Amino acid sequence: MSLFGYLRPRVRLVWRFGLYGIILGVAGVLLAVVAGESVSFASRKVFAVGALAFGFALIGWSGSVLAGRAVENMQEHLDTNSNWTEANSRHAMTVIGSLGAGGMVGASAMTLVLRAAY
Repeated sequence: MSLFGYLRPRVRLVWRFGLYGIILGVAGVLLAVVAGESVSFASRKVFAVGALAFGFALIGWSGSVLAGRAVENMQEHLDTNSNWTEANSRHAMTVIGSLGAGGMVGASAMTLVLRAAY
């Protein structure tokens, strides 16, 4: 498998959910401003939520990498019917991290647009 064949689905996943995060960040700032909050308050809060999601995903992804095999082996040894896998956990953390990073970018971009409008 070539390098591009390996990277293409991963980059597409990060890009797609990053765009969703940008949309959510823009919408979050707009909704907060429409609800009567100041631009700086809305920007700080939406950016903080995006940063929280991004940080959670970084910690979760590293935990999946470090302890994933052990958890899979424990589940097999205990004969549980859980479908949890290290790969699925890393995939979920990539989605959450992309949404968080996109939310931070979207909140920042919308703040610039709103400040230019005022």
